Amino acid sequence: MADSIDVLATLKLVYGIYAFIAISLISWFGYRVTKPKDDDAGAKPALFWTYVVVLAVVGTGLHFLTYNSVPWVPIDLNRASIKADTVFDITYEDHQMSFSSFPMQVGCGEHVVFNATSNDLTYGFGIFRADHTMVAQMQVVPQSRNDLMWKFGKNGTYYIRSTEYSGPRGAKMVAQNAIVVTGCDQDDVRAVEIGEQ
Repeated sequence: MADSIDVLATLKLVYGIYAFIAISLISWFGYRVTKPKDDDAGAKPALFWTYVVVLAVVGTGLHFLTYNSVPWVPIDLNRASIKADTVFDITYEDHQMSFSSFPMQVGCGEHVVFNATSNDLTYGFGIFRADHTMVAQMQVVPQSRNDLMWKFGKNGTYYIRSTEYSGPRGAKMVAQNAIVVTGCDQDDVRAVEIGEQ
């Protein structure tokens, strides 16, 4: 399974190319609109339609080619048939997070469900590495089902932060060293215990 950082790097490149194609199409169109009608030296309509087809193929093809490599897609698509190995309950109230287990110990490759409940405001549940890159996140809405299934593929220690604005106190909703993943062949070098850096 690909890591979210690898997916982001690939998407930056692909969407950069896609944006370049789209901007060049708009530039070509602007150039053609400003030329005099009797000047036929510009590009032909076939080029325009070639651009449109390339944009459509690249835009849709990108999603078909990457749907299995994006870490959360296979889990979301098959969620009904996947049984969770572990469920952790997190309760949000008055700008505080309380956990059914802390730190949450996770084995490599286990399907883990983070079941979050808010008793007052809308909060966020975000899993982060020590270098502050995000692993996964979800919104935690009061009186709603808020659960995130995830599978970790590397050893590491992750922290949890509220990712939704819930007032000034929400910025301090951080639980350091909240998730500890062990048993993998590889270490997530970006996810070390806070204080070890």
